[in-house]
Amino acid sequence: MPARTTASWTLRPALPEDIEALAELRAVVMRPDLERLGRYDEHRVRQRLRDGYVPQHTSVVVVDGELAGSVTLRPVDGGLRLENFYLSPALHGRGTGTAVLRSLLARADKAGATVRLDVLQGSAARALYERHGFTEEHRDSIDVFMVRTPVR
Repeated sequence: MPARTTASWTLRPALPEDIEALAELRAVVMRPDLERLGRYDEHRVRQRLRDGYVPQHTSVVVVDGELAGSVTLRPVDGGLRLENFYLSPALHGRGTGTAVLRSLLARADKAGATVRLDVLQGSAARALYERHGFTEEHRDSIDVFMVRTPVR
């Protein structure tokens, strides 16, 4: 079991040229859950990120000067949508995801914004979101749709 040591991290604005590195990271991170659900497709897992990539709403997580993750916080009617939150598997369980999520939610709370997201059924990420106040709105055969209202 890895030691729980939050790595020193920063967020930087995403650039158009980050797309392929982020698509590859998505494929690596999502592969176990997608395989478990019988939905892994080598091409589609990358293409879905390429098709929805919006650099102006995406941040790159940088650890030790290297691209280590991504997160999109996109304005939508009535709040924000958290998407494409991926961290290098080497950082899983070390507190970095918690720290990044806390900073994003603090920003949303300050703006009074409700945050919505979806997570694959059975994904360990759901526990992270629940610890930060997200609750299930509904689900389908693949995803759980969650919401968090602002904390004042």
